[in-house]
Amino acid sequence: MKKVCHTDLIEKYENPIQHACDMEIGRVFFSENWQRPEGLCESAWDSMSAFVMALAYGAEDIYSGWMKNKRSVMISCNDGFRPVSFLIEAIEEQ
Repeated sequence: MKKVCHTDLIEKYENPIQHACDMEIGRVFFSENWQRPEGLCESAWDSMSAFVMALAYGAEDIYSGWMKNKRSVMISCNDGFRPVSFLIEAIEEQ
């Protein structure tokens, strides 16, 4: 996961807020039965849930050759001020 903060856009357009994002770089989430993992931002889940479901049901090469791992995607949440990027990978149950 990677976080970006566009301070220029925040200063120009956003009303002051106390707390915006709890996501921590390096944190790992697992989705079972296509459920939002505990602690994952609802907005981020809204951005990625369709991709999680597709990979869970066997989809491959979603970006037509862009990803080195055909069973993965790179998705960002929809916060335009401080987007967080997530690598989503299908894993085999052990």
